[in-house]
Amino acid sequence: MNNQSDYQEALNYLYSFVDFSLSRFVRYSPDIFNLQRMKTLMAELGNPERKFAIIHIAGSKGKGSVASLCASALTAAGYTTGLYTSPHLFDFAERIKIDGKNIPYADLVEQVERIKPFVATIPDLTTFEITTALAFLYYADQKVDTAVIEVGLGGRLDATNVCQPLVTVITSISYDHTALLGKTLSEISAEKGGIIKGGVPCVLAPQKDEARFVIERICAERSAPLIQVGKDTFFAPLSRSLESQTLLVWSASEQENVISFIDSGGLEEWEPTRLTIPLLGFHQVENAATAYVALSIANERGLSVSDQNIRDGFKSVVWPGRFEILQRYPPVIVDSAHNRDSALKLRLAIDDYFPGQPVVLVFGVSEDKDVFGMFSELLPRTREVIATQSFHPRAMEPQKLVELAHQFGKPAKAVPDFKQAMSEALRLAQGECVVLVTGSVFIAACGRQEWFELNGIQEYEA
Repeated sequence: MNNQSDYQEALNYLYSFVDFSLSRFVRYSPDIFNLQRMKTLMAELGNPERKFAIIHIAGSKGKGSVASLCASALTAAGYTTGLYTSPHLFDFAERIKIDGKNIPYADLVEQVERIKPFVATIPDLTTFEITTALAFLYYADQKVDTAVIEVGLGGRLDATNVCQPLVTVITSISYDHTALLGKTLSEISAEKGGIIKGGVPCVLAPQKDEARFVIERICAERSAPLIQVGKDTFFAPLSRSLESQTLLVWSASEQENVISFIDSGGLEEWEPTRLTIPLLGFHQVENAATAYVALSIANERGLSVSDQNIRDGFKSVVWPGRFEILQRYPPVIVDSAHNRDSALKLRLAIDDYFPGQPVVLVFGVSEDKDVFGMFSELLPRTREVIATQSFHPRAMEPQKLVELAHQFGKPAKAVPDFKQAMSEALRLAQGECVVLVTGSVFIAACGRQEWFELNGIQEYEA
């Protein structure tokens, strides 16, 4: 077997099907996004998704971080743990992990060959549906104990929604994919809340009222216990550095103890749960608290996960491309922000870690994103914009980004070639500016890879 060429052939097969993530326009409706195809495929495969415990995670932002934190803690607890996420940074195999390791090329090729006869009998399957089935099949074959499954798009009609989870999680909901999921936060929340199952506990990250009301209604309708972070469980940042940050987490019933702990200056014998994570920014504190609650509920429902397991797993989690500081002088940061809310959180993180330091922004984005909203958050902190683009088919032309940046009164230039864009940004930084590479997962991946290559580092896998 030629490992690399066989792997590429397997990818070519997967990408030969309809891939809505690469399409510029698509209507999110039951006639296109239809769970029946996926249910039929899973039944033909023997319903492998029923052979292990699942934590199922939806949301606009933070779901990948929460998923990686949960998976790392479950591995630390001694469970063989799958992690299914999308999109990937560098390599398709990153999407299907067990205990932090990508699916081996040979195994992915084997699974593709195995699934082909079943796929051939079901019309109109998509790339994501087949990949999701591959992940479930691989996890069952490898006899994982549990898997953390991230929703691809929305929730209600997402291919992952065939699973019967131990607990569902909904992270921060904001305006994203509005052409597909709805124009209002209520409509988007209803799609995300589609993963909520009857009687299955749902952990909800802090939300705007409009989103929260929808999730509360769905949980009530489906008799799904709702645990709200920020209401039933509280959290607070404790300390931070450029390497990590520490937070405290406690339940509502422990509030009086927390007040005594604070009044004593931290000298009380009792203290809240203390967690340290290498992921930076206040939004990751929120994500860590959400993951902690999800794991606590999973523990109550049969998975033995102690606070020490959670501490160990959180401390060692790896989730690249999310406010990742690649170097300090000048600072080079890559981030996967791709909507206005995530751009705001990114700007706040820049303010926290690099207060007052000007920014050279290397920016590329997909054509369907809210660029005006993202620029509204990022450009007040930006000295100059280098507009570029990734390899993605939906990437917006850099000149359009330049024209929009000029509307904000910012100097901007189009540098379509990403390598040249990075070089120009580093030249402009002159040691005093932060070089910030963002706009999408694809741009973060390009920035990360280019930085590793510029510094002669060969290993830059996720």
